[in-house]
Amino acid sequence: MLTIRREEPDDAEAVARVHIHGWQAGYAGFMPDEVLRRLNVTAWAQRRRDLGTADPEHPFSTLLAEADGAVVGFTTFGPYRNNQDRDDLDPTLGEIVALYVEPAHWGAGTGRALLASARDGLVERGRVDHRVWVLEENRRARRFYERAGLSPDGERSTYPVPLAGGRPPVGLIELRYAGRLTG
Repeated sequence: MLTIRREEPDDAEAVARVHIHGWQAGYAGFMPDEVLRRLNVTAWAQRRRDLGTADPEHPFSTLLAEADGAVVGFTTFGPYRNNQDRDDLDPTLGEIVALYVEPAHWGAGTGRALLASARDGLVERGRVDHRVWVLEENRRARRFYERAGLSPDGERSTYPVPLAGGRPPVGLIELRYAGRLTG
């Protein structure tokens, strides 16, 4: 049975693991292989702790999906980040900042449950509209959001993917999807 709950500080490694597995499976073929190979659970878990999204006072919230006691997905949501800047927030719009599911649970309803819970959380915070940035080449995620009623609104951005050895980053195109929330 799937349960949804708030992230707690001790969840950082489990969330990082899901995040990395989601990147490695979902971005294979268009994210540089060297980037996917060097992802590190310990480092990503520390980054989560540093961001502090498990803190109830943080402007962003993270919800976890658990199945049989294991974290199998998560979503982070909150106010819209103008120019994707966590220090420049628009209090009138909501944003799904991240939604990742363990690949073994793709297609089982985990992503839909997380998205519904995040949308409910945004409605509770008074948001009417929400946005999500999706890598253009991530066709699976784009179909997921389109089936959920979101659509590209014409905004584009470049996500810089850092490479090792001081080489310039690879720029991947992101599309912004938008939708209305219902309360």
